Order: sequence, then structure tokens, then C-alpha cells
Amino acid sequence: MANKELSVEVRHLVKRFDNFTAVNNVSFDVARGEIFGFLGPNGAGKSTTIRMLCGLLSPTGGQAFVGGFDIATQAEALRHHIGYMSQKFSLYDDLTVEENINFFSGIYRVPQSRKQDRKNYVLKMAGLEDRKGSMTHTLSGGWKQRLALGCAILHEPPILFLDEPTSGVDPLARRSFWSLIYELSDTGHTIFVSTHYMDEAEYCHRLSLMHRGRIVAMGEPAELKKNLQVHALLNLESSDPLSSMKILEPLDSVHEVAVFGSGLHISVRSPDAALPGIRRALEGRNIDILRLEAIDPSMEDIFVSTIEEEEKKQYES
Repeated sequence: MANKELSVEVRHLVKRFDNFTAVNNVSFDVARGEIFGFLGPNGAGKSTTIRMLCGLLSPTGGQAFVGGFDIATQAEALRHHIGYMSQKFSLYDDLTVEENINFFSGIYRVPQSRKQDRKNYVLKMAGLEDRKGSMTHTLSGGWKQRLALGCAILHEPPILFLDEPTSGVDPLARRSFWSLIYELSDTGHTIFVSTHYMDEAEYCHRLSLMHRGRIVAMGEPAELKKNLQVHALLNLESSDPLSSMKILEPLDSVHEVAVFGSGLHISVRSPDAALPGIRRALEGRNIDILRLEAIDPSMEDIFVSTIEEEEKKQYES
């Protein structure tokens, strides 16, 4: 029986394709009004999970309710109560902006009395009021993204699924898009969003880290950073990052070295114990240290660390 306080309830959900298990015994809940993030690399099972929750794929096992509807037995009814936006935007390039809105109004069965109001809302929300007669293929990725979001909420669904919606758009457009997501959340919409952009994970109220079809960690971003940080982290900027990495990796005080931007992130057991040895090793090879300091881990650091631990467990088993 579905819980009225939850928008999404998932219990032991499984999806197999022949001998391949894409989603492996996944369970979680999403509260009403929450921005819930699915974070993971390509192939982790994020899109497959979302398609099951949208009634587009039948589960192999387990059970899930979305908006009170059973995804296995009420898929058709479910689809009229959710919005779905894929990374390909699902727009028709050979139609104008206005024609796309009209088309999706029909698909989503928006009542005739509401169509004009909803069209005006979408055009204003997307900032396309002056371009409603433009062919969709002439829009940039960011504008197409906003139009696709508007089309997905024409029928005013309480739950919105966004499957990697910012893939392929520039950082400025991504930031603008997240402002729209927050506006929708503030008006009571439940937002379920998948992404492989680590910086976007910070915007979610709660996160699920997915790897090889399984959920390996879940919680608020700050909570995950606190609970999953096994080692301390140092940031190094030097005159020769590649050589620095080769020099530091064999040191006993260093757990791991990874490229991060133009510098390196060094995972250590104890900063106080590691710093003198790192300085000696680099200076002894005539490498200039431009910056070397302890830092708080980013979500990317946490995710990479978590995935590596999971890979290690699977290898050892």
C-alpha cells in the first residue's frame, strides 16, 4: 500500500535484460517536494530505474509506487500524473516552439480551457515569449532544454523525472536550469533527477550514489561527505603535476593521487604526518610547490572514493 506522505516508494526493484542485471535490488523513498538526485557514471542503472518508475519499462522483480500508482499494474494511469524529460529533450526540431507546446498539450491531454494559460506559462518560464515562432532546431541547447522542461510540465504533474537533463549544455545553461528546478520544488513539485555531473549533486536535497545497478550510498550531500570520507585530502599545485604524481604515489603516507583540474588531489591518512614527506620528495626532485594545503572533499572526491571501495570489495570477493 502506498504511503501518502511519499511521492516515490521503491522496494527491492530489479531489472534484467537476458543475463545482464541493470538494476539490482534497489530500495529507497522520495518525500513530497524533495529534489532527489541519482548520481552515477554512465551504465550505472540510473536511466533504467527512472524508466521503470515512469512506467516505460516493466520491472523483473520488486515493487514500486509513484504518486500512489503501482508501476507494474497501473503504468498507463501513472504516466498521466508525472512529467518526464530525457537527455535527448524529446522535442520535434521541424516544429516551431509554439507548435511543440501545442503538440505536447495534446499528448498530455491538457483541458482545452487550460491550454492557453499553460502555453503562456511555459513560454514565460522558458524565456521564449519572443521566439515562439522560431523553428526549434534553431535554438541553442540551453533554450531547447528549458522548452523541453516546460513541455514536460504542461499538464501540471506533481512528480517530475529528469533523466540527465543537463547533458550536453554549457555550464551557464546548467546553472540557469537548476534555478528553474528550485522554483518548481518551491511550489511543491517532487523532482527526481539523474546526473553524472558531480557539481550538480550538491544542488539536491538528498542523493543516491549508484554503481553497477546498486545503490552504494544515500543521504544529504553534506552527510555523505562526512560519513564517506575515509582519508584526509590535500590539494597540490606544482610546476609539474605529472611528475609529481609519479613521485608521490609510492610514498607510504599517501593513499592515492588523482588529477583534479590543473592540480592534484592527494588522499592521505594524516595530513600532519604526510605534508613534510611530500614537500621533501618534491623539492628533492626540483619540483616547485605552488600550493599544498588540506581541503574539504568535493562530491566528486567522495564519489570516486566510494566507487573505488566498491570495486575493491567486488575484486576481493
